[in-house]
Parts: sequence; structure tokens; C-alpha cells
Amino acid sequence: MSERSAWLEELSQEGYVGDAATIVAKAAQYFPGQLALANSFGLEDLVLQHLALPYREQIKSFVLDTGRLPPETYDVIERWRIRYDLSFHILSPDATALESFVAAEGPNAFYQSIALRKRCCEIRKLEPLERALSDQKAWLTGLRREQSATRSHVRVAERDTAGRWKISPLAHWSLEEIKAYVDVHKLPYNPLHDKGYPSIGCAPCTRAISPGEDVRAGRWWWETDQQRECGLHARQSKETPYAAQSAR
Repeated sequence: MSERSAWLEELSQEGYVGDAATIVAKAAQYFPGQLALANSFGLEDLVLQHLALPYREQIKSFVLDTGRLPPETYDVIERWRIRYDLSFHILSPDATALESFVAAEGPNAFYQSIALRKRCCEIRKLEPLERALSDQKAWLTGLRREQSATRSHVRVAERDTAGRWKISPLAHWSLEEIKAYVDVHKLPYNPLHDKGYPSIGCAPCTRAISPGEDVRAGRWWWETDQQRECGLHARQSKETPYAAQSAR
């Protein structure tokens, strides 16, 4: 087993806890030029992007611009771009697919049914994500086990549905730790977080939550399905054991 494979096997153990900065550094070392960082500019992704600053040449940072993001999100993207001299790969939905969908179903089709909402997410997020990762062997995400019941078993390293390595260095962090890091390092962040938005996605699909609500309760709140996800973080399987084959 190679050194990289042994490291990934260690990270893939359920409940693994490790130093986030070290994990980012080793990911950059083991996947040079083949590692991406998916930045939605939520608090977790800001911490991750800050940890990745020393490795900007090895890590491709990208943003999925769905076309329906809140103005505040675009503002914080620009603040990061200027302050840290970062060049983000910003991806937009395929224009033909989006135009056809909106023409057939309307601009707010996602409110009509779960199927239409998922189709909207597929066009605006999943297809651009696949383009962003098409030439990558691994990617960094800000997933945390505390975020929701569906994410409570997130592993620091696991395969995504395409077989790439998905690495979540902050998996074991609490929201308090995330906020403390942002505060200590004075990171620019989305002001909507101060207005009760713990999780921020597209403007029509995000609302503030009440004290005590699950941090994901503000996403697609009109749906009754408790597993409200867009599909960006679909897992290869429920257990997602360390794959026997070496990392691609």
C-alpha cells in the first residue's frame, strides 16, 4: 500500500478526528494539481479556503454560480477575491438546458414538486459540479457531521458517486469552532449569517431559521422530506468503506 493510500485509509475510518490544517496540506501534497476546493462561501468553506491559501498553486478553488445566489454571496466572493488575490473558477449552468427548463416549468418551478426542485438543482449545481471536477482526482468540502442527521456519519475521506476522493477536513468541527476561527482570523463572511441564516444557498430556496431549529432547516423548508439535499454530496454508499483499489 502506498503512503497516500495508507493516509486515505486512515482518514476514511468512521469518526476519525485529525488536524484540519494538516489534512489540507497533505491533500495538496498527495494530489498536486488534481485537487479542487468547492467553495459556496458558507462559514465552513471560508475556513477551508483560508487553510488552503498556502497551497493555491496545487488546489483549484471553484464556485457554482447558480444564477439565483443572494447579492450578499456575490459581495463576499468579491471581497475574498480582492483581499487574498484569489482567482476562482466560477461555473454557470448550461444555458440551453436552463432556458429549456425555465420555459417549460417556469422560473420558480422548484416550489411545485420535489422532482422539479431536484431537476433545478441538477441543472444549476450538479452538472456544473461535474464539469469542475472532470479533471480532478480529489476535492475538499466543508461538510461537518454536526450539520444534519444526513451528514452525521460523514467521513473525513470517502469516495463520491464518481469514485473521486472527497475530503472533509472539518468533519468533526462544531459550529462554535467554525465561528471562532472566522472571528480570530477576521475572515470576510456573508452578513446573512448574522440574520439567522446558518446555511446559505440560492436565494429563493433559503430562509432564516428560528432558535433551536436544525441548521439545515432553512433549506427547501417547504418540503416535508427530512433528507433535503441537492445531490452535491450524495455518497457512494451508506457505509462508504475505504475502497480496496488505490486512489485513481
